[in-house]
Amino acid sequence: MSTQLPRTAVATAVLLFVSHAFAQQSAPPSSDAQPASLEKVQITGSRINLKQAQISGVGPVTVIDAETIQRTGAISAETLLQRLPASAGTAGNQTSAYWTGNGYGTTQVNLRGLGINRTLVLLNGRRVVNGGTGANSSVDLNMIPVAMIERVEVLKDGASAIYGADAVAGVVNIITKSGIKGGEASVRYGQTSRGDGEEMAVDLAYGLQGAAGSLVTGINYSESGAINMATRAPCGLAEVDGKLACVGSSSTIGGRARLADGRRVNFKQTLGGDPNFYETYSATKHNYNSNPTLNAVNPIKRLNLSAFGTVNLAEDTQLFTEALFSHRESNQLATPGALGVYRPINIAANHPTNPTGQSLVLERRRLEEGGTRTFGQESNIFRIVAGAKGSFGKSWDWSAAVNWGRNTGVDSTTNVANLDRVDQTLDRSKCSTTAGAAIPCGNYLGYGNVTPEVLRYIMMKTRDTGGNDQKGVSANISGELFDLPAGTVGFAAGTEVRKESGWRDPDNLTVLGVANTNRQDPIAGKYTAREVYAELAVPLLKKLPFVESLQFNTAARYSDYSLFGSKSTYKAGLDWQVLPGLKVRSNVSSAFRVPNIPELYGGVSEGNLTTTDPCSNWSTLPTSSVVSKNCQAAGVPAGYKQLGNTILTTVGGNPTLSPEDAKTMTAGVVWSPTKALTLTLDYYNIKITNAIQSVAGSTKLAVCYNTPGLAHIFCSPSSFTRNKTTGEIDFLSSQPVNAADEKISGFDVGALYEFNVAGFMTTLNAEASYLKNYQVRPFPGADAIDYTGKITGGRGSYTQWRSLSSVTVAKGPWSGSYTLQYIGAADDINAAPTDIGAKAPTVTYHSAQVKYAFNKQLDFAVGVDNLFDKKPPFIQSYTDANTDTMTYDLQGRRWHVRAGYRW
Repeated sequence: MSTQLPRTAVATAVLLFVSHAFAQQSAPPSSDAQPASLEKVQITGSRINLKQAQISGVGPVTVIDAETIQRTGAISAETLLQRLPASAGTAGNQTSAYWTGNGYGTTQVNLRGLGINRTLVLLNGRRVVNGGTGANSSVDLNMIPVAMIERVEVLKDGASAIYGADAVAGVVNIITKSGIKGGEASVRYGQTSRGDGEEMAVDLAYGLQGAAGSLVTGINYSESGAINMATRAPCGLAEVDGKLACVGSSSTIGGRARLADGRRVNFKQTLGGDPNFYETYSATKHNYNSNPTLNAVNPIKRLNLSAFGTVNLAEDTQLFTEALFSHRESNQLATPGALGVYRPINIAANHPTNPTGQSLVLERRRLEEGGTRTFGQESNIFRIVAGAKGSFGKSWDWSAAVNWGRNTGVDSTTNVANLDRVDQTLDRSKCSTTAGAAIPCGNYLGYGNVTPEVLRYIMMKTRDTGGNDQKGVSANISGELFDLPAGTVGFAAGTEVRKESGWRDPDNLTVLGVANTNRQDPIAGKYTAREVYAELAVPLLKKLPFVESLQFNTAARYSDYSLFGSKSTYKAGLDWQVLPGLKVRSNVSSAFRVPNIPELYGGVSEGNLTTTDPCSNWSTLPTSSVVSKNCQAAGVPAGYKQLGNTILTTVGGNPTLSPEDAKTMTAGVVWSPTKALTLTLDYYNIKITNAIQSVAGSTKLAVCYNTPGLAHIFCSPSSFTRNKTTGEIDFLSSQPVNAADEKISGFDVGALYEFNVAGFMTTLNAEASYLKNYQVRPFPGADAIDYTGKITGGRGSYTQWRSLSSVTVAKGPWSGSYTLQYIGAADDINAAPTDIGAKAPTVTYHSAQVKYAFNKQLDFAVGVDNLFDKKPPFIQSYTDANTDTMTYDLQGRRWHVRAGYRW
């Protein structure tokens, strides 16, 4: 009762204001700031700089300021951005066991769930080199130190005409601090209530400001510890006989084999005992629980060095520079490798290690004796911007800059078996049982039968290298062209030349397919972009009944890419101030995205991906069901059951890809009935054609077997094939193609209200996103796949409602905040309606922070996230830890303390 009352009281106070599906995101002002609307800051979305007034209303924008960032206790920008209601789908973060493909430890943002590739990330309005450890497809948010961020501006609108390709879903513009005078230092430490997942950060910044110019420098170090997956999810779960039960992986530690007569057997699973023991394989008895050998949260270390400076050459001319260096070390725990995944192991009936008397195929043998694997990354990123800016005449500004960013990285995997050497240890004409033999003979049939000598011979460490490089030159001009009766016409124009390149060189044994891991080909590619743009802001009317002002905004960009030819994009919109407190805005625009280097040149590779086979236990379904009929027609044996939760899937690049095209429309209302209250409502509609799409394996299979007569193209041999004897899927493709159409629409709602209660300056800040529709048509003529309100196996969650709401109070030296993150209900796209976990319930996470300022120099804060230790729901199509790790919190309740000092 004592804990339930305050929880209910606070939740009700917030949710009554913005309804149960509202959420905060935009940054409330600090306690001593004057009341302000959501859009009183000139924000991302226009390059025009009118002297007499700031451009506002260019599109729906969320602004997260430094005070809000500090309250979250975040030590990575990814934490800030992935909580936003406009974020959806899948993106790299620390709670994904292997993080993201082509990311290799990077953290990212995915606006609207349209993909990390369709969100453009800028730093101080300029592009940033991609991260990762080679030929990556997005910016690594780890490289940007949170303590140096002044604000984050999130434009949720198509912006290719303003910023170029990739701004299909929107733009994230991270603005760094520039006005620091003196020194600032802070220390943060936190951990979960279970005593794991430690996080610490130390930040130092120093700034000089003077008539000659300015300089701001920073040193930032952060480190976070691991959380073992078994502490949050003891085992992998699946529905068995109407109940959740541990299922584990069919790659057993004793070895699962198929005999010549078709029987499946499993060899001994315990140390000691009869080395020749075997018995009939049983998934319940023999399957491997991989969760203790995985992490729910992966450790990471970051060191960032930064410097931002200006030199005043004259009253109207200034040189500027930005220098940033980031070093990251990250790793992910992985299960011991399994033989038989990438190369079949055939053992003759007369082989000395074979006790069965029959020839056999060793389908899976987990090398538990060799220990867990570790995927590790070291990434270095530097970025240098140098340029000049100034003004001339009465109203014109100009700037020119060079931008060079380079990322290099190394990633490695330990305890990988050399498959050629495994074969040699089984070939009695090459190996020897003599002690100290150069090639020892191996016995892989039974746990404990692999000797230390064999392990030393077959085990290896792979080492891959790669990087990304970005060089650019840009110039921009902005000012006022002439006056019209309704105001001044604003103009901006500019040009940019940018060269992008990426490469990745896997370990030679990985390229040859000798290493017992995903086979990969080298990646290397580059392209050059040449672009020009122009933008106009034309005032049409003002000071008329119901027309305080009416402005027409338009922009056009011409882009020429060395690999794809030329492309033009446009943007046009109206900004209508109906009354002093009421504004209506609307934009239409075109956008495009060029295929990234991994999509184009990434060689074909294979990996075991979490996949649900709809034909598993098909004979228990009603005979009238479409799935039952299709599985039977496909020749799947009546007793077939999927042996694990992964299927070997082919992925890779496609050099014939062309750019995607998009059309975006947004329309919104901004209402400020008082100076203290601002409400916003925005509608968005995005259509992507010629879309590059890799449909997840689980989705392909589900669509195929739910189509009468197996008539869907996903049922073709180019998508997947089955073993005619066992029914198992032995080939599944998920390579990208330019064949999809995507349509997404929805609403964003925002509210900011400032008021005084008993002397406490109080701010209520809320933002919610409602997904009305998201459909993907994977190829022309196909039925649309509806992701609306669904959780998917590989794309993440598309719940219809998401929100973030906060109440902030301040009085004297005290301040505090209470935050609610709301995630709406969703259906598992790959589950039957009656399955356990077929529907995820609504989830609300509560967080609180209190800060005390001893004086202007020293402050101290303590905060708790996931205050009520909310557990993630079970999701049948889970990615890890029995849930959607991209959507739900795996860490549980956690606290942090922070001390800051300024001088």
